[in-house]
Amino acid sequence: MRTVDIDEAKTHLSRLIEQAAAGEPFVIAEAGRLLVKVVPIDAPDRGAERRLGFLAGRAEVPDDFDRMGAAPIESMFEHDA
Repeated sequence: MRTVDIDEAKTHLSRLIEQAAAGEPFVIAEAGRLLVKVVPIDAPDRGAERRLGFLAGRAEVPDDFDRMGAAPIESMFEHDA
């Protein structure tokens, strides 16, 4: 994503807004510190991509998942050194 200094953003704001509206978002920075991100209004919300239960019905978790592999691990601790 392109980073634009605040002075450049002030000078070329109309062009930058047109580019952002066309799908080219940018970040405005001042003295190297990122301030804001300009994205089109209809850009997908990244937080919306994360949702609980997105694997519901696609994966199975065995009832004993918390004990899987326990035997080899226990044998490592039970071995006399």
